[in-house]
This record gives sequence, C-alpha cells and structure tokens, in this order.
Amino acid sequence: MAERARTTREVVARFEELARQEKWFDIQDELFADNVRSIDPSNSPYFKYAEGKAAVRKKGKDWVEKIEEVHGVHTTQAVTGGNHFSVGRNMDFTVRGLGRIKIEEIMLYEVKDGQIVSEQFFY
Repeated sequence: MAERARTTREVVARFEELARQEKWFDIQDELFADNVRSIDPSNSPYFKYAEGKAAVRKKGKDWVEKIEEVHGVHTTQAVTGGNHFSVGRNMDFTVRGLGRIKIEEIMLYEVKDGQIVSEQFFY
C-alpha cells in the first residue's frame, strides 16, 4: 500500500518544528520535492534562482559557508492558505564579502502531493 501524502497542514507543522530548531537542510531533505524551485528577487545581491533539490541544496550550502557570524535570526509562525504557506524571517549576519547585513523577508512555499515544490523569497 502506498504511503499517504502529507497534507499541507502536516507539511507546515513539520516545517515549523524544524525551523524552530534552525534545521533548514533537514527541511530540504525531508519536505522538498526533487524538482523544487527556489526563487529570489531578480535584483537580489545575495541569491539566484535554483531548480532541483541538489541545486537548491548547493544554493543554501554556498550561503551558509559565507556566514562569519550570526547576530540574530527569527522565523514567525506560518500562515496557511490552500496549498501555500508563508513565514516571516529576520536575519542579522556578518557575511564574507558583504559585511554585516540584515534581511527581513517573507518566505512563500507551495505544497503539492505532500511536498514543497517551490520556495519564493521577498525582501
């Protein structure tokens, strides 16, 4: 018997549990679809578009490797609508090559068949 796909609410609950622990790579491993898309603003000085689980993972890994110091991070509770959910995230980092930066963003996720198929960032 095939395993039942998670509902959007189940995905959100697990996302929030892992996000509270700052386990972002666990979120990718467990909740992202193989063909996930990661979309940043076209003028972003920090990130570019990535598609596919491996490319999205590399995008995150490359960023984490540049962080020299974390001054503060906070993620809000999710707001869910249909098969989408969003969270707010505030980050204060010192980043190699960029200095100290603060990012206030909205992170929008789309869920399909029990997996996250896209993440889009607004900052």
